[in-house]
Amino acid sequence: MRAIDDAPIMRRKFATPTDPVGFALLCVMTLSAIAFFWTGILSLGDAWSTAEYSHGPLIPVLSFVLFLKHLKIVDSRAVANSERRIGIGVILFALFIGALGNLARIPDIITYGMIFWVFGLILVAFGFNRGLLFWAAVVHLVFMLPLPNIIYWKLSTTLQFISAGLGVDFIRLMGIPVFLDGNIIDLGAYKLDVAEACSGLRYLFPIMSFSYIFCMLYDGPKWHKAILLLSAAPITVLMNSFRIGVIGVLVDAYGIEQAEGFLHFFEGWVIFLTCIAILFGMARTLQYINGDKRPLFEVLELSFDGLGPQLRRVFTIDRSKGLAAAAALTLAAAALLHLSPTPEPTPVDRDPMVLFPRTIGDWVAGPPERLDANIERVLAADDYFGSSFQQGGDGLPVNLFIAWYRRQVEGSGIHSPEVCIPAGGWEMSDIEATNVEVRVATGETIIVPVNRATIRKGLQRQLVYYWFDGRGRRLTNDYQAKALMVWDATRIGRTDGALIRLLTPLGLNEAESAGDERLQAFLAAVLPTLPRFVPE
Repeated sequence: MRAIDDAPIMRRKFATPTDPVGFALLCVMTLSAIAFFWTGILSLGDAWSTAEYSHGPLIPVLSFVLFLKHLKIVDSRAVANSERRIGIGVILFALFIGALGNLARIPDIITYGMIFWVFGLILVAFGFNRGLLFWAAVVHLVFMLPLPNIIYWKLSTTLQFISAGLGVDFIRLMGIPVFLDGNIIDLGAYKLDVAEACSGLRYLFPIMSFSYIFCMLYDGPKWHKAILLLSAAPITVLMNSFRIGVIGVLVDAYGIEQAEGFLHFFEGWVIFLTCIAILFGMARTLQYINGDKRPLFEVLELSFDGLGPQLRRVFTIDRSKGLAAAAALTLAAAALLHLSPTPEPTPVDRDPMVLFPRTIGDWVAGPPERLDANIERVLAADDYFGSSFQQGGDGLPVNLFIAWYRRQVEGSGIHSPEVCIPAGGWEMSDIEATNVEVRVATGETIIVPVNRATIRKGLQRQLVYYWFDGRGRRLTNDYQAKALMVWDATRIGRTDGALIRLLTPLGLNEAESAGDERLQAFLAAVLPTLPRFVPE
C-alpha cells in the first residue's frame, strides 16, 4: 500500500495514481482468503450472536481505524522485495494453520490462521520494518475471537465464584443475612444462582478490548498505559460483583422478579458504562499526577482528521513480486481446499449409554441419574450415564458418571470436574495425577492414569477419580487431551471422547485408603465394559 507524506495529503486531493495490477492482486488475494477461511468466518458469526462475544463485529472496525491512524506516519520510500519475504513466510504459516483447522474441522484454529494472514498481508505490502508499525491493530483482532472452550469454562467458573463471594460481602454490608453455597446466594426466602451469564465475561471481553484501544491511543508514559490496560479486568470483576450485590439487596426487599427481565438488563448496561467511565477517570487522574493539563480528548488522540485520505491509500497498493507470490499462494490454497474431496468423518461404532449394564460383577446399580435441564445444556454431551453402584448390594456406593461427545469441535467439549464440582459448593483439595494399577477379571493387570482428589462440603468428604478417555487413550491433563484431539482429527478424522468420573463418600472416620480400595475394586470391574460405550 503506497506510503506518502501526510502533509501533502492534507494540502491537496489524493492524486497518487492507482496501480490497476496491484489493486487486482489485492482483490484476488482478499477474495481467495475469504474462501479459504470461510468456515472460520462463519464460526465467528455464530460466536458473535452470543452475549459474551456480541462486541465482536466492532473489533475489526476499531482495528481498521487504528491501522489508518498508524498509516499516517508511514513514509513513502519504496519497499525492496527482500523486505517482503518475511511477510510471505507469515502468509505460508497462516495458510498452514488454516489448512490444519479445515482438516481437523475446528473453526477456532482457522480464525487464528486468519489473523496471521492479515499480518502477513501487511508485511508484504509495507515490508517487514514498516509493517511492524501496525502490530497494535493486528493484535487487537484477537479480541474478536472466542476463547478456547477449555479456557472459557475455567475462567467463567473462577469469575462466578469471585463475583458471588464479593457480591455476598456487599449484601452483608447492607445488614442482610445471607449464605453462599458454591455459586448459590441463599437469602432465606429466595435463592440466586450466580450462573454462567453472571460471571462478568460479557463485560470483561469488550472492556478489555476498549482498554486496549484506550492504551494505544493514550499519549502518555508507558507506565500509565500499563495501569490502564491491567486495571480493566479487576474493575470489571468488582463492578460485576457490585451488580450481583445490588440484585441481592433488591430481591431481598422487593422479590425475585428484581433478578429478571428489564431491570437485570438495565443494571448490566449501567455497570458496563460505569466501567468505561472509571477508565476515563483513571486516565484523567494519571494526567493530573503527571502534571499534564491537556484536554483528555487531545491526550487520547481521538481526532479523525486525515483518516479519509489514508482510507483512499488502502486502495493504491503497488504491484510487486512479493504481492503476486502472496496472491498466488492464497489462491492456490483456496482452490486446493475447495476442489479436494471432503473426507467423511470416521464413523464411531458404540452402544448407547441406555444399554449400560446395571450389574457389573458383584456391583449392582441404583436408579439411573438424570441431570437438571440447565446442567444438561451446559454439559452439552451427546450421551451420558450416571448411577451409584454398591458391592453385594450394601456398603458405601461408588458413583459412576460418563459424559461422551461425538465431536469436540465448534464450542462443544469436555468440562473438567475442576470446573463442575466446585459449582455445587464442594471444595476440591489434594488434586494429583497418579497411576492406578488394577487387575481385571481376565487376570490382566491394567495401569490407569487418573486424577485423584478429595472434595469436602462441611463434614462431608468424598474421594474422586477422573480421567479423559477416547480414541484409545486415557489422559489426566485436559490441555494434553485437547491437543491430541486436534492431532487425531487430522490423522484419523475423529474427535470423539469422554470424561469418566468415579466418586465415593468417605465415612466420618474412614481413612482415604479405604475409599481408594473401594474405587479401585469398582474400577477393576468396570474397565472391560467401558470400550462398548467409549470406543477406542
